[in-house]
Amino acid sequence: MTKWTEDELEKIGRAGELRVAGRRQDGSLRKLVIIWAVRVGDSIYVRSVNGPDAAWFRGTQVRGEGLIESGGVSKDVAFIRDAEVDDRIDEAYRQKYGSGSAVRAITSATAKSTTLRVEPA
Repeated sequence: MTKWTEDELEKIGRAGELRVAGRRQDGSLRKLVIIWAVRVGDSIYVRSVNGPDAAWFRGTQVRGEGLIESGGVSKDVAFIRDAEVDDRIDEAYRQKYGSGSAVRAITSATAKSTTLRVEPA
């Protein structure tokens, strides 16, 4: 699998939002949806604030691949379930987005159950 460049990591890490679309079984893309993303080390992570029932999240699980757009970066990606650094991801969400109710929701057990590492395809 391809790695992120430092420039891509910085741009996505700084961007306030990320647009994500999973690929359908036939390979076509679903509609792009705006979500939050964080950088932890050399990886990008996303979660579903609404848990595993959110349409965008379910869409990423069909083929485990899709497209993201953020900070001027547009990239075909793979979505990998990864809960190994949840504490660091929680902290990254707090540092980037603050401590309000939306951050409490994205760091909840429900949201954590959807943690995905986003890797370039």
